[in-house]
Amino acid sequence: MGEDAESPKINHTFLRDYVTEADVISTVEFNQTGDLLATGDKGGRVVIFQRETEEVGETGDSGEYNVYSTFQSHEPDFDYLKSLEIEEKINKIRWLPQQNAAHFLLSTNDKTIKLWKVSERDKRPEGYNLKDEEGRLKDISTITSLQVPVLKPTDLMVEVRPRRVFSNGHTYHVNSISVNSDGETYLSADDLRINMWHLGITDRSFNIVDIKPANMEDLTEVITAAEFHPHHCHLFVYSSSKGTLRLCDMRASALCDRHTKLFEEPEDPGSRSFFSEIISSVSDVKFSHSGRYLLTRDYLTAKVWDLNMDKGPVETYQVHEYLRSKLCSLYENDCIFDKFECVWNSSDSVIMTGAYNSFFRMFDRETGRGVTLEAWRESSKPRAVLRTRRVYTGGKRRRGDVGVDSLDFTKKILHMAWHPSENIIAIAATNNLYIFQDRVNPETQGQ
Repeated sequence: MGEDAESPKINHTFLRDYVTEADVISTVEFNQTGDLLATGDKGGRVVIFQRETEEVGETGDSGEYNVYSTFQSHEPDFDYLKSLEIEEKINKIRWLPQQNAAHFLLSTNDKTIKLWKVSERDKRPEGYNLKDEEGRLKDISTITSLQVPVLKPTDLMVEVRPRRVFSNGHTYHVNSISVNSDGETYLSADDLRINMWHLGITDRSFNIVDIKPANMEDLTEVITAAEFHPHHCHLFVYSSSKGTLRLCDMRASALCDRHTKLFEEPEDPGSRSFFSEIISSVSDVKFSHSGRYLLTRDYLTAKVWDLNMDKGPVETYQVHEYLRSKLCSLYENDCIFDKFECVWNSSDSVIMTGAYNSFFRMFDRETGRGVTLEAWRESSKPRAVLRTRRVYTGGKRRRGDVGVDSLDFTKKILHMAWHPSENIIAIAATNNLYIFQDRVNPETQGQ
């Protein structure tokens, strides 16, 4: 998607006039069909949006997303053994493949993972023998005949119920959960360990990675993200704060402390600085839909790695290289530790990641060209076309360019999701959710 590419347009926005810390969105995730979109926030709430089923019109619209259900997933807790408060913030949400009419999703805060069942009910039973219409038990002596209860139509109700609670599996903060392609297991990763769980067993998990040293003073890196391979249930990858990726094969060893492949980019000694290790830390890693590539994000760049080539990335995209001269001030205000996510489109041909000033970036892998777009309230009218933005770093200044010194570092795009089969993206900007749809013809949608 080059600078001259046609911009996506806003399909729907969910904006709030005031910002509280609890309202800040902390994760966004489409389900496998793209009909449902779940967001989690720092207040422990999960909001599910459902796509309206309507025909694709002349404008290319194919349904908008409206609030489907809202529930409290996690509450603040306290670890009495360590005298530590446990935040209710939702770190990750992952949908399970749908097996029946109900939907299931996993949500986690720093310590506890929960499995939720989301189901609909549009009928209610009537004609109980032992209960009256109010649900109270009848006096058995007054029952003189038996009747068969019947189901009567009623207003649609969406029920969300907790089915499993997976607790006591992590000493450190959970940063990732990933559902395995076998549909029966999932992994959860914290700073030093990765555990594998069975969806039906809550009281125990199997530790598959443990990088905790015998002496914590010898600690040199932490786990930052982990994900299962989309097709091979025995493969998973995890990233570290040192900028490395480790591909592990559970067929080779039950405890995967020894990786199958190590992906690492050689460092240029001439460019090393105080900030080198901080900005090389990988904040997110995603397998491509094909399973052939890995997409990673560090502070300044997004990189694509080929599983068959471990000597370095095959593609590197500069997300905001203009911030390299600002690293000192970004270190002082802690922005240098922001954890940006990255996502693939459905055909693995375009990647997307976030930046500051409510900007997000898309890169076309075939041409290598990138486009900068902005999620902001002034363009939040439905079907408004997004204009491309440009950060001015020198040379001829165009109208509308934003100077590096004018960037707002409090407006950061950290969390996003791409529809699994169509050109629809969801962007979390602080406490606002933007849903954009590419302006394409229905016949070419998804290409």
